[in-house]
Amino acid sequence: MQTRELGKSGLKVSTLGLGCMGMSFAFGPPRNRQEMISLIREAFSRGITFFDTAQVYGPFINEELVGEAVAPFRDQVVIATKFGFAFDAAGNETGLDSRPEHIKLMVEASLERLKTDAIDLLYQHRVDPAVPIEEVAGAVKELIEEGKVRHWGLSEPGVQTVRRAHAVQPVTAVQNEYSLWWRRPEQEMLPALKELEVGFVPFSPLGMGYLTGKIDQNTEFAENDFRTIVPRFTPEARKANRSLIEVLGRIAARKSATPAQLALAWLLAQEPWIVPIPGATKLAHLEENIAAVGIELTADDLQQIDEATSRIAIQGARLPEAMEAGTGL
Repeated sequence: MQTRELGKSGLKVSTLGLGCMGMSFAFGPPRNRQEMISLIREAFSRGITFFDTAQVYGPFINEELVGEAVAPFRDQVVIATKFGFAFDAAGNETGLDSRPEHIKLMVEASLERLKTDAIDLLYQHRVDPAVPIEEVAGAVKELIEEGKVRHWGLSEPGVQTVRRAHAVQPVTAVQNEYSLWWRRPEQEMLPALKELEVGFVPFSPLGMGYLTGKIDQNTEFAENDFRTIVPRFTPEARKANRSLIEVLGRIAARKSATPAQLALAWLLAQEPWIVPIPGATKLAHLEENIAAVGIELTADDLQQIDEATSRIAIQGARLPEAMEAGTGL
């Protein structure tokens, strides 16, 4: 596994990271803890050194999972986690809270759950309209000076928020959704990050599983699967969007690859400072994703993909309207 540097921050990670959210949260019931610990350790043995989690995944149990899993090789990996939500006494998420005093309390709790003295990459999970981003950046700057955080980033911000934050404390990475079926970052975010020399970490690089080609209009999701409320995952939208999978499948076949591998290879070919974090809860999927790193797409390949996909109008919004409104995009 090769490495990439996130912008010009000096933070080097494996070319592909591992998004750990789905092991505990969002896509049905939490998976077996010991099996997920084994999977994370298997990922490390195969060269992955970048593991993504967050306080709200669970809440809390995903951080505990990652902390236990990487403990034997903690100094050889990069852990990314996120703050930005408030929780009640029962541990239920109750809304946004990026007040400086709250950030510091949440970081202390994350350090304990992750079994570490410092968080390698700390993101603000969502922009809090009640707290100026300069105050957030200032609080993280103090944590960096104290040695409790090494790098910081923003998840789902707008470009101007990134610029304002970067002016107070240099931003190492931005984490937004980006894939062959959600390309909005190309309009403003990617050019701005290139200018600022900030890394980019695409989440949902496989479209919450859709770009694997293994989901169709007949797929049934668990009641607590997040995709049951996503407009892009209604049966009608899933059926309409199969044309994208058909295109990817044809091009992937010429490269002796799967649609998922082609989708990841396409992302990796966009910029050398882009590091996708596909999730996996099965060894076979982890192996499939890792193999994408070895697929080289030529300029002609990339042109074919762009031409073919540009003719396809993706049906359905990527998020429920209320959730989209809560991002900085």
